[in-house]
Amino acid sequence: MTERSDVRSPVSPAGEPGTPGGTSDRLDPRSRTVIVVLLVSAFVVILNETIMSVALPVLMTDLQVSAAVGQWLTAGFLLTMSVVIPITGFLIRRFRTRSLYGAAMSLFSTGTLLAALAPGFPVLLAGRVVQASGTAIMMPLLMTTVMTLVPPARRGVMMGNISIVIAVAPAIGPAVSGLVLSLFGWRAMFWLVLPIALVSLVVGLRRITDVGEPTAMRIDVLSVVLSAFGFGGLVYGLSSFGESTAGPSTTTWVAFVVGVVGLVAFVGRQIVLQRDDRALLDLRTFRFRIFTAASVLMMLMMAVLLGAIVLLPIYMQTVQQLAPLTTGLLLLPGGLVMGLLGPVVGRLYDRFGARALLIPGTILTSMSLWSATLLGVHSPAAQILVFHLLLSVGLAFVFTPLFTAGLGALPARLYSYGSAVFGATQQLAGAAGVALLVSVYSVRSAAMADSGAVGVEAVAGGVHAAFVVAACLSVAAIVGALFVRTPQHEDAVAAPSGH
Repeated sequence: MTERSDVRSPVSPAGEPGTPGGTSDRLDPRSRTVIVVLLVSAFVVILNETIMSVALPVLMTDLQVSAAVGQWLTAGFLLTMSVVIPITGFLIRRFRTRSLYGAAMSLFSTGTLLAALAPGFPVLLAGRVVQASGTAIMMPLLMTTVMTLVPPARRGVMMGNISIVIAVAPAIGPAVSGLVLSLFGWRAMFWLVLPIALVSLVVGLRRITDVGEPTAMRIDVLSVVLSAFGFGGLVYGLSSFGESTAGPSTTTWVAFVVGVVGLVAFVGRQIVLQRDDRALLDLRTFRFRIFTAASVLMMLMMAVLLGAIVLLPIYMQTVQQLAPLTTGLLLLPGGLVMGLLGPVVGRLYDRFGARALLIPGTILTSMSLWSATLLGVHSPAAQILVFHLLLSVGLAFVFTPLFTAGLGALPARLYSYGSAVFGATQQLAGAAGVALLVSVYSVRSAAMADSGAVGVEAVAGGVHAAFVVAACLSVAAIVGALFVRTPQHEDAVAAPSGH
C-alpha cells in the first residue's frame, strides 16, 4: 500500500532557504525563531517536571499528607500526560501552531500559579494536573514543527539541540530543587518557574508564526474516552506495581485490566477511523518499518532509563546516606555531558547515519548498567559518578538518532501522529520499566530482610537485583539497534505492502 505524499508544508515564501520550496539547507530567520521559542518553552516545562522529585518529602511534611497521598503529585502529572499526549496528533493537525502554543503555555502558566498559591494539597494537585495538560502538548508540538521546518540534511543537528533541552533540564532539576528548598521552601520552586513561563508565552505569541494550514477535522469523542481509559489505566496500573511487598492490590489489577481493554478498543477504533483520515491517533505510522523499529527501541531504552533513575536515588540516599542536594549535584555532571554531546551527536548523525551511532551507544549503555551491578554498601561516590557518566554518554548516542530516524521515515502529514506515538509509548514504557525494576527491588529487599540482612544491606541487595534485570534488558537494545537505519526519501513516501 502506498502512502500519499500530499503533505502539510510550512507556510513560507516560495524558494526561501530552509523551506521545501527552497534550494538551501539553511533555516530562514523566521523558522529559526519559531524553533528557539519552542525549545525555551520545552526547557521550562521539563525543568518543572523534574524539580518535583526532590521536593516530595518536604511537601508531605508541610502539607501533612502521607506518602500514599503525596505520590499523587507525581502520579497525577503522569496520568494527565498519558491521557493528553495521544490527542496531540489531532490537535496539531486541527489548530494553528500559534494558537496551540498559546493554549499549551497558558495552561502551564495557570497551573504553575495555582500550585504556587495552593492553600492545601487538593489545589496543589489540581495545579499539577493543569500544568501537565500544557506540558503534554509542548514536546509533540516541538518535534512536529522541527520535522516540518528543518531540511533532512540538518535534522540531526537540530535534534541534537533538542536533546540539550531533554537532558540538561532533568540534570539541573534536582540540584535547583535542593537549593531552592533549602533556602526558600517549596512554593519558591513554582514562583521561580512562573515568570520564565509567562515571558515565554508573551514572546511566543508575538514571534511564533503558523506552520502549515490546519485541517478541518472533527474530534471523535469515543476515541478520547477510550484513550483515557486505555493509556490512563495502563499507566496507573503499571505505576502502582511494586508499591507493596505483598504484591499488587486489587485496585492495581482492575486498573491494569481496564487499561488493556481500553487500549485494545482504542486501537480498533483508530484502524476504522483512519480509513477516512478521521483517526485521533493515526496508527499508519507503524506501516513504516524504520519508525516501528525506532519506537520499539525507544520504549526499551526509556523503560531501562526511567527504572534506573528511580533506583539510583534510593541507593544513594538510603544506602550511601547522601543528602538530596548532594544526590542532585552528583548526578548533575552526567546530565550536562549528555546535553553538551547533543549537537555533536546530531552532526555525526547527519554525516554517518543512525546505525553508526546506535550500535556503540547501546553497547556503552549496556556496559554502564552492568557496571551498576557492582555497586554495594561501601562503593565510593566516584564509582556512582563514573556509572552515571557512562550511562549519559551512551544515551546521548541513542536518543537523537532514534528521534531523527524514526520521524524522518514518515511522510510529513504523519509527523504530528508520529510525535504523539513517541510520547505516548514513552509514558507506557517508562511506567512499565519503573514497575518492573521497583518490583524486583522490593521483592529482593524483602527476601533479604527475611533472611536476616540489616536494612542497608537489604536495600543494596534489592538495588543490585534490579540493576541485573536492567542490564539484561539493555542487551536486547543492542540487538534492536541493528534494525534501525537512516531513512531515505523513498522511505517516507511508500509504506510496505501487505497492509
